[in-house]
Amino acid sequence: MSGNNGHKVFARPSWDEYFLEIAKVVASRSTCLRRRYGAVIVKDHVIVSTGYNGAPRGSVNCIDKGSCRRKELNVPAGERYELCEAVHAEQNAIVNGSPERMKDAIIYIAGFEEDNAFADGRPCLLCRRMIRNAMIKEVVFLGKDAGIVKVEDMSELDNVRSPR
Repeated sequence: MSGNNGHKVFARPSWDEYFLEIAKVVASRSTCLRRRYGAVIVKDHVIVSTGYNGAPRGSVNCIDKGSCRRKELNVPAGERYELCEAVHAEQNAIVNGSPERMKDAIIYIAGFEEDNAFADGRPCLLCRRMIRNAMIKEVVFLGKDAGIVKVEDMSELDNVRSPR
């Protein structure tokens, strides 16, 4: 398809699509063997911070160890987090960001299962608390069906059990 001046015309992604694509790339840095998540905090269409799930700085991560304690014990998603070495993507993005810039920002979250299928990006209870505490006003994430879910009222997230 060409425009009036012969230049190719293409569809630009929406801001939500754009930042979710970046969150997918951030997830590729994850060191988790079970699920890879990426988070991007954005204010005024400018990236404030990014984070992916993985072992804390200086700790041996699951990819390097070649094993996952929760996976070895067949722990279901959303249970027994104390057995996990990883810090969640949202938590890392918040820790890495400037508190002043996070106020009234948007956090974008995308995740992948071990088989590369989309994982539900809905933040867990602890991450929801941290998001609130960082005064981030909106959460946008990809669901398991790759559909975009936008939550502007943080109390809406509390009413839905996280599948992570």
